[in-house]
Amino acid sequence: MASDNSDTSSSRDPAQDPSGLEELLRRARENGGGGKGLPPVDKWNPDFCGDLDMVIKRDGTWFYNGTPIGRAPLVRLFSTILRKDEDGKTYLVTPVEKVGITVEDAHFLAVEMGEDDDGRLTFRTNVGDVVTVDDDHPIRFDISGENDELKPYVLVRGRLEALLARPVMYELVERGEEIEMDGRTMFGVRSGKQVFPMMPADELATQVAKDNA
Repeated sequence: MASDNSDTSSSRDPAQDPSGLEELLRRARENGGGGKGLPPVDKWNPDFCGDLDMVIKRDGTWFYNGTPIGRAPLVRLFSTILRKDEDGKTYLVTPVEKVGITVEDAHFLAVEMGEDDDGRLTFRTNVGDVVTVDDDHPIRFDISGENDELKPYVLVRGRLEALLARPVMYELVERGEEIEMDGRTMFGVRSGKQVFPMMPADELATQVAKDNA
């Protein structure tokens, strides 16, 4: 991922110095990434230290220098210091450095869906976050690609989203219903008292017919 910011004066560049990556991990642990809470990454404003050869793949797998990171606790630790800024780019952030990484689709993958006592939908991500769907954590639906693929996302925190894994997406669609909204029949899902429209019902019927053709 390219960046216009080239200030590397504050610390070692983790992308060029393996010991710098170890320092990044150490600072993540020291600042709360290793505990139950989440570090206050939105309050930190460190210098940019370059881009790291780290990629979050579409299936939620993390890669470093072309190799999958197989240790779940390590992936969890990195995930706690993720931040997506207004420039649309994603960074690993500590109080003293900010390094860019590449995200192919979403930051997380929602791998399990549930419902709380108030009828609100909940999702568990591949890194262990549990999100309750509400005003602060809405679901959005994107239809893209050559085959008009439906891709639901839930906002986890900040600007970080989770893409629903395909089995979870099918489970969500099964809960959908036709709902009248602003004079148009929409197909959507409910979370508690809130409604999240997926698409116009007539467009859904057209999509289903296309898929079954």
